[in-house]
Amino acid sequence: MGQDLSELFDVVDEHDRVTGRAPRGEVHARGLRHRAVHIFAVNAAGAVFLHQRSLTKDTFPGRWNSSCAGHVAAGDDYDPTVLRELEEELGWNPAPAAPPVRLFKVEARPETGAEFVWVYRVAAEGPFRLNPDEIRRGAWFAPGEIDRWVAERPAEFATSFVFLWPRVRALLGASRRPPTAGDRP
Repeated sequence: MGQDLSELFDVVDEHDRVTGRAPRGEVHARGLRHRAVHIFAVNAAGAVFLHQRSLTKDTFPGRWNSSCAGHVAAGDDYDPTVLRELEEELGWNPAPAAPPVRLFKVEARPETGAEFVWVYRVAAEGPFRLNPDEIRRGAWFAPGEIDRWVAERPAEFATSFVFLWPRVRALLGASRRPPTAGDRP
């Protein structure tokens, strides 16, 4: 199953103000500014869950990315999108007492595909029910292992992840778990 290129997104100006709406296919083809979220699930050991994008995705198929990510639908906002994406992609909902936390916002830029991005962190242990239309596979990785992987093989990641990871990493601090041989895909 391929992406629904007719899905509507809000088109925004350089200040993230809505100026109109356009279908996903047009927004991506024309490089129009729009909105997205990236969520980083971190477990009690300090490992981060990453996912490999489905091969049917319209951008960066088969590349590794944050725990889950998604576009803000037309008429929607960032915070509700996070909860929708966690459910849609990971089949998981955070406990009401431990909701996702906003970390930082990135202005629309080439590295994010012209997306304004709010980045979130959420405490999670899984298990997750991965949506095969969205995710090929996923696994937990120690932050140090992700650092080395991105440095050695950045082409295996979506460009937005390569751009966001150093900023997220700075907020995560040192890993509490050393990487193991089974960490690398």
